[in-house]
Amino acid sequence: MKRYPSYLNISEEQFQKRIKDAEQILESCQICPHQCGVNRIAGEKGLCRSTAQVMISSHNAHFGEEPPISGIHGSGTIFFTNCTLRCVFCQNYPISQLGNGNPVSISQLSEMMLDLQKRGCHNINLVTPTHFVPQIIAATGQASKGGLSIPIVYNTSGYESLATLKLLDGIVDIYMPDAKYTDNAIAQRYSGAKNYFPVLKDALREMHRQAGDLKVDRAGVAVSGLLIRHLVLPDNIAGTDQILPWIAQKISQKTYISLMSQYFPAYRAMEYPPLSRSINRKEYHEAKHILEQCGFENGWLQQ
Repeated sequence: MKRYPSYLNISEEQFQKRIKDAEQILESCQICPHQCGVNRIAGEKGLCRSTAQVMISSHNAHFGEEPPISGIHGSGTIFFTNCTLRCVFCQNYPISQLGNGNPVSISQLSEMMLDLQKRGCHNINLVTPTHFVPQIIAATGQASKGGLSIPIVYNTSGYESLATLKLLDGIVDIYMPDAKYTDNAIAQRYSGAKNYFPVLKDALREMHRQAGDLKVDRAGVAVSGLLIRHLVLPDNIAGTDQILPWIAQKISQKTYISLMSQYFPAYRAMEYPPLSRSINRKEYHEAKHILEQCGFENGWLQQ
């Protein structure tokens, strides 16, 4: 019988092969869809502004995630410094855009995971992890040998390469991607992401193939599966009327959807009308109506 979390089923030999394969990607970096081709092991930086040195802003128990992720004792969040996107409205911009954080070793990252488990957290929640996937795989292998036994949550922008996601198959149990945009020109303008929607669609299919629909234990805490976040933006910039029907039709109506209303102008958003204002009640009501029409069975609305 398969054990959860899934990484407990991976042998030391398999972990070492994944680590080696992932490190090779960093030599001419293809870790995300930007495919910068820089040698990060040699200290070069691409769009994510990161070398092979892991940078962490913070790690702590977080109680503000969706209920199956935070549970009663909190989600063990690890915030990685920098990001593969350049969102002009990022609410975490000091970390993602300004590079606030500190260097840590693979062993220290592993120890952070074990510390969060010791504090009683339900999972290890990797926030903006994409550009450090090789190091995360190595740290998870070390932590599993040290007794780590809670699920890994991959908390991402949704801008992922299939090759990178396949390296995580059997390591990540819970995928929690954003579904940011359906218009590629808008994604390029506001987040510097080329071909965002085709990339997102392929990534969501792969995540669902690996993890399936979200499963929770008797306490309502997630143990595996896919949870998709969608932030409603002013003037339907996010393409809510296109992305939600696509998920219902192509992924699953059982998909857990978090329809978020908390957008406010942050970072450089004031320079980019209509992102220079918060959403209004009418816009969120319309988004809720679309969600209901799609027939989703699970998820969360915000009033």
